[in-house]
Amino acid sequence: MKSVSILLVEDNEGDIILTTEALSECKIINEITIKRDGREAVEFFEGISSKELLPDIVLLDINLPKMSGHEVLMYLKTSERYRHLPVIMLTTSSSENDLLKSYKNHVNCYIVKPIDANDFINAVTKIEDFWINIVSIPPR
Repeated sequence: MKSVSILLVEDNEGDIILTTEALSECKIINEITIKRDGREAVEFFEGISSKELLPDIVLLDINLPKMSGHEVLMYLKTSERYRHLPVIMLTTSSSENDLLKSYKNHVNCYIVKPIDANDFINAVTKIEDFWINIVSIPPR
């Protein structure tokens, strides 16, 4: 069975529960690390000592305390060490400005979180299905 490491950067407890619940329903063994603010996410990356500790995918919210998702995205995509990581914006923001800014800063995809819990779980399941089962991602 395939094993995937996912970094979830999210401050909303309800969304953390829904996301982890959806990921646990998939046929893949997930190692999920949760960071609840942007600064914590950057500190996580700064503390990584080897490639094996890198996540395979980053699920990133935009509206985070201490440091926004945009700032975390810029940190990752301007870093030689991390720019190859797939970063998926998973956010409540449907703002065109947020969408354009995310793609300008090389986000791999932008998904507006569905409001309905079942739709949210379905979206997360499809994210995992696409990014793990269909797309080839760089090895750690």
